[in-house]
Amino acid sequence: MRINRYLAAGAAIATVSLTLAACGGGGAPTSIGSGASAPAGHLVNGGTVTEGEVPGGTANYIFPIVPATDEDGYNTDLQDPLWPTLVYLGDGGSAAIDPQESVDSSITYADNDKKVTIVLKPWKWSDGTPITSRDFTFFFNLVKAAGYNWWDFVAGEFPDNVASVQTPNASTIVLNLTRSYNPDFFTDNQLSDVQLLPQQAWDKTSANGKIGNYDETPAGAKAVLAFLQKEGGNLATFATDPLWQTVYGPWKLSAFDNNGYYSLVPNKAYSGPDKPHLSKFVLEPFTTDTAELNSLRAGGNLTVGYLPLNDLAQAGALKAEGYSLASQAVPGVAEIVPNLYNAQVGPMLRPLYVRQAMEDLINRSLIVSKIYGGYADPGSGPVSVLTGGQFVSPQEKAGGPYRYSPANAIALLKSHGWHVVPQGVSTCQSPGSGPTECGAGITKGEQLQFTLVYSSGVAAFDEQNADIQATEELAGIRIVLKSEPFNTL
Repeated sequence: MRINRYLAAGAAIATVSLTLAACGGGGAPTSIGSGASAPAGHLVNGGTVTEGEVPGGTANYIFPIVPATDEDGYNTDLQDPLWPTLVYLGDGGSAAIDPQESVDSSITYADNDKKVTIVLKPWKWSDGTPITSRDFTFFFNLVKAAGYNWWDFVAGEFPDNVASVQTPNASTIVLNLTRSYNPDFFTDNQLSDVQLLPQQAWDKTSANGKIGNYDETPAGAKAVLAFLQKEGGNLATFATDPLWQTVYGPWKLSAFDNNGYYSLVPNKAYSGPDKPHLSKFVLEPFTTDTAELNSLRAGGNLTVGYLPLNDLAQAGALKAEGYSLASQAVPGVAEIVPNLYNAQVGPMLRPLYVRQAMEDLINRSLIVSKIYGGYADPGSGPVSVLTGGQFVSPQEKAGGPYRYSPANAIALLKSHGWHVVPQGVSTCQSPGSGPTECGAGITKGEQLQFTLVYSSGVAAFDEQNADIQATEELAGIRIVLKSEPFNTL
């Protein structure tokens, strides 16, 4: 289950989860037979697999052009099996594009890498309609209309960096870029954001409206986008709205419950090479990891689940009940995101030295070893040390620029005009914007106190943030913890 966009608060977050696969019983594929497991490497057709979702949140948005407020791993997990990206990222264990799974048959660069030609494979939508270059221009016109209302939008990048689009035939797209780009960057970082959309089924402005070419004008594109984004958040109709039944991925949505339960069945018209072998794939939601673990222990219907890292001692008992254990690396980065624009505390978070002091007070090695049982990345830089391979810098391997040092944090704060009160609350003693003063917008006597909001339901997150709260107090930085359900957050 892909969780690279799963939000978590904390500088050290687990990048290895434990996956439990039932060998037999009610959760196993029915064609194996009760109590029997398939031989290693043996492909089984039919049956149902039920996976326990990562606790704390659920999918709540289905339309692929997602507003920033609805961008997260739960929605990505729902959308990607239905509408994969144009280029398929990940080829086995390597950081490369898989040409077999990608919708394009070729991508070539010319004119000093300012011209990109994309040729599509002769794949089809689930309604039998061929996938064409018009489906690309439909997506392009909508994201151009969306701007910042598309979670992936970065000013100056796609679609801003495309001066014009040409479609010489139904299978060819030519992008004329505003400047030269490194082909690897443009393919991996720009075209990987493209999800083809079915223009023949979605180019309308209301549920009962006729299909047209509305997206070809700015006003029409905005109207189509507004309609689709509104429908994309209507949980009650995810499984019944005809819009979401037109897909080109290997799966189709067959059921969806407001609590986050949903099931996928094979798209029988899927043109790609790896067609589903299961009859059904089910995602089962849980509000807490304790509830998910209890379901595993009770021998419920879960075929695949997660062993919370604070419950590693349960591994033996689960094996005895017929589950097999496997570690799963999560090549992602989690972080604490400071709100630099908060009216009250933004001025205190904006000076770099404050954030450096807060980093110096996070005891990563202790969090990794005691809370995550060693199954975690230290969070010492922007690339996962455990999974980043050649992309991990020597500085990250050595612990990063901000190693645990309360003494450094205290010295930083004192040198910038703070009266430091360990185990209490430090206050600004020297207001002003000079090099030895607290910083612009920070008033005399103001306290170093912040609220950390994080996703509830995961015991390891509670423990991690409690540890951060305790170590920040060593320099008089008070952290007030507030957990909320993921979807609320």
